[in-house]
Amino acid sequence: MFSKTYAAAIRGVDALLVQVEADISDGLPGLELVGFLASELREAKERVRVAIHNAGIVLPPKKITVNLSPADVRKEGTAFDLAIAVAILTASGHLSEEYIKQTMFVGELSLDGRLNPVNGILPIACCAKECGLVQLVVPAKNRAEAMVTGSLDVWGCETLRQVMELLLGNPPDGIPEEEKKGETAAGLPDFSEICGQQAAKRAIEIAVSGGHNLLFLGSPGSGKTMLAKRIPSIMPELTFEESLELSKIYSVSGKLAAGGTLMKNRPFQAPHHSITASAMAGGGRNPKPGQISLATHGVLFLDELPEFERRTIELLRQPLEERKITVNRVAESCDYPAAFMFVAAMNPCPCGAYPDRKHCRCSEPQIRKYQSKISRAILDRIDLFLQVAPVAYEELQQKGQGECSAAIRGRVTKTRRIQQERYAGLSVRTNAELSAKQLTQFCILPPEGEALLKEAFFRYGLSARAYHRIIRVARTIADMEGAEQIGTKHLCEAIGYRRQV
Repeated sequence: MFSKTYAAAIRGVDALLVQVEADISDGLPGLELVGFLASELREAKERVRVAIHNAGIVLPPKKITVNLSPADVRKEGTAFDLAIAVAILTASGHLSEEYIKQTMFVGELSLDGRLNPVNGILPIACCAKECGLVQLVVPAKNRAEAMVTGSLDVWGCETLRQVMELLLGNPPDGIPEEEKKGETAAGLPDFSEICGQQAAKRAIEIAVSGGHNLLFLGSPGSGKTMLAKRIPSIMPELTFEESLELSKIYSVSGKLAAGGTLMKNRPFQAPHHSITASAMAGGGRNPKPGQISLATHGVLFLDELPEFERRTIELLRQPLEERKITVNRVAESCDYPAAFMFVAAMNPCPCGAYPDRKHCRCSEPQIRKYQSKISRAILDRIDLFLQVAPVAYEELQQKGQGECSAAIRGRVTKTRRIQQERYAGLSVRTNAELSAKQLTQFCILPPEGEALLKEAFFRYGLSARAYHRIIRVARTIADMEGAEQIGTKHLCEAIGYRRQV
């Protein structure tokens, strides 16, 4: 007696179809699982056997073999329990093969037969849809998340007995149709709360409009962190594709809000400087996305940048260039998205008062040593450098009189729309993503602009990467003004933001 059903294995932030095959034959009674299984999955045979027994079903005293195919892909986690149980019940004659065709089963079984929720339901549902399956059976608490994909019949069940009744044509009662709402949050910090700092606000608007990376340099209390926390409030709304990709990342990580479906807010990740390189990049025994991936389509903010371990900072090189990060392990390699806006803040010296020599007591060697904690390779990947000056007393009296985030967001959205129309049909979404080859096509400089950039290149000792980043920033400034071509004034402003530590 043989049967086959479907489950899925998480790979990165996507899922891979897994066939669960069950065979019952004469031989020494027992249940054997094969197919390159992790330890928690090898233990599934006891969970499944006891759950079936407590559901009131007696299995025949025969040899039961369950294979999870493809056999060369490592299977981890407890989400295969339900598919294994259904395959065994079908092979033993308690269910018909007709009932499980084109259906995927996902869920962890308790010993009493209850279905427990699992992580990664959203990519699993996407996998089921892409593979042409028409039904998905999940734990009841995972149903709202699974329904996001549409065009799938999603059933949420509380117990293994309910799953059997469903497959026998008696669906469980009391399962309401849930509206596909997104996870939203109100009350984001607003730029109107920032007193003064007009130059910083201008730089932030440019950075967000073009998706550029930004470094704040200023003394303690100048408002670097306050400015950074308000960046998500002026970023455009997530597109459906961005929201789906971000929700997959949070689903795999187990961080999607309970009962939530698609995420609608851009993330703001601000890890403490004591974070390890592994937690930043992702990975672990069972690989999971790190802070870099959790910031996808949002902001990764590193406050007090020199205080982070050098190894942790240096691992940002690949994601800042390729907008993805590859986590290699002995048995597998996972690619995680990392398309984030990088924002960092740092003091100019250990005490933070430099260049005010009236208050700074750091020696020149101390200042150079502190600033040298950030390598040239990382600095080259930052587009705008901004000196944040302390707020004057007179500006502190102008509370709530600054421009609100909604007004800035309107301009940012308009600038982003210009870029979307220009790069229609390409994989590029913002100016910051333009390759060196694409710069020659979309960022043509006037002769006087070429001369200006040449002079800056030699005067400031710029690298080729910094040269290209100046052009991208100038393209964004021109877009903000609605200019078709990059002008000299746009280049002058972009060069001015190249002031490095």
